[in-house]
Amino acid sequence: MATKGKDFAGLSVALVTPFKQGEVDYDTFGAQIEFQIEAGTTCLVPVGTTGESPTLSHDEHDRVIDFVVQKAAGRIKVMPGVGSNSTAEALRLTKSAEKAGADAALQVAPYYNKPTQEGFYQHFKALAEETGLQQCVYNIPGRTGKNVEPETIARLAELENITMVKEATGQMDQASQILGTTNLTLLSGDDSMTLPYMAVGGEGVISVVGNIVPRDMIALVNAAASGDMAAARAQHHKLFALCREMLGLATNPIPLKAAMEMLGRDTGEMRLPMTPLDDAGRVQLKQSLTAYGLL
Repeated sequence: MATKGKDFAGLSVALVTPFKQGEVDYDTFGAQIEFQIEAGTTCLVPVGTTGESPTLSHDEHDRVIDFVVQKAAGRIKVMPGVGSNSTAEALRLTKSAEKAGADAALQVAPYYNKPTQEGFYQHFKALAEETGLQQCVYNIPGRTGKNVEPETIARLAELENITMVKEATGQMDQASQILGTTNLTLLSGDDSMTLPYMAVGGEGVISVVGNIVPRDMIALVNAAASGDMAAARAQHHKLFALCREMLGLATNPIPLKAAMEMLGRDTGEMRLPMTPLDDAGRVQLKQSLTAYGLL
């Protein structure tokens, strides 16, 4: 049984959305896209959690996707976040991304309203059947409030356009069950879990830390994919502290935006209710970036 979604194996980067004086900073955004293309990243993932999608208007959301697709110009894949807790709204966002020329759609599990497993199935089924894009089911119960169970993902895998799952439960057993019962491409939703997931059959990561060190994440993924586990472990341990800080100092993307500001690649500006990293966190982050060799 051939693996679906295999063309998205490797490093995908969950892009930040740069802001300047309250507006999307498209000049900085364009530079970030070029940075990823030059690094050899497989896919750009705009307007996800890392891209602060909950604070973007629908018009901004559509415009960001259109901008990324146009800037990518076929040189790199684009899989925007288009999920919602409303199936009708997710469908509108997905159709808009499809019209813009996106290559796939990242669909976060409906959040807050906590559907049943049948509700999850019918939601993703509608999105898969009513649009032509490849669909990546994004399972992150720590944010959405409820797990999409492996049995539900197995049912969804029977649908032609559902080709990937972004696994952000942190549960190795769940990943193993999905990989053992489906032909989906499994992508890690946590940087620090990339190697463990790939060890059981995952094929890459949708990365946060890839915003700043894409080449190092690519080296990890490529080593694991080629079976060079010694090299993959070395990269994992090199990246581990940085990965943990990107997600551990404060809610994503607060530490990442602070890091990118320190590196001169972003203003660091966020939209409420997201607030900047506190002083103690900035000191710790600066020490980590210095120790890594980035500052």
